[in-house]
Amino acid sequence: MKIYTKTGDKGTTALFGGTRVPKHHIRIDSYGTIDELNSHLGLIRDQDIDQHYKDIIIHIQDRLFTVGAILATDPEKQILKSGKERLNIPKISSDDIERLEHEMDAMNEALPPMTHFVLPGGHQTVSFCHIARCVCRRAERLTTALNDISPIDPHTLMYINRLSDYLFVLARKLSNDLHAQEIKWVPKKD
Repeated sequence: MKIYTKTGDKGTTALFGGTRVPKHHIRIDSYGTIDELNSHLGLIRDQDIDQHYKDIIIHIQDRLFTVGAILATDPEKQILKSGKERLNIPKISSDDIERLEHEMDAMNEALPPMTHFVLPGGHQTVSFCHIARCVCRRAERLTTALNDISPIDPHTLMYINRLSDYLFVLARKLSNDLHAQEIKWVPKKD
């Protein structure tokens, strides 16, 4: 299989189902940002962190491939002529969302209560989490804008939202585990 197809040389790309759209289409931007997020998660997974977090991240990366496939499918061509769905993959479910919530609850139990916003940083691994969180929020903004044009399954939107929360809590937990300084943001009054 060749990597290059030359079909995008004029600035268009194909959605799953064959529909061609401009490469700057919000649908492409949405799943492209999900792909970017997935790459950042790979960087976090490559750090010296507890195997449990690595396993959870692998699961999240799998789910993000599902999100990308959902976003990359032409909604008008999701159902084949046979009546079957074009995507033969598990959808994002309430179980996926609950898994993130359970993980956040478990991490929060080991953390001091949050009384202020915290400045990103303190350790390279923690910074990677904050970068991933910001990319996740951008993916969420793009996907909700796409949802205004072409409805997206609500579980997919909820998953992206919950994932950014998970990445914030993971950053705090890794700060704690790595004995990194967590700097509270206290507005300066000059």
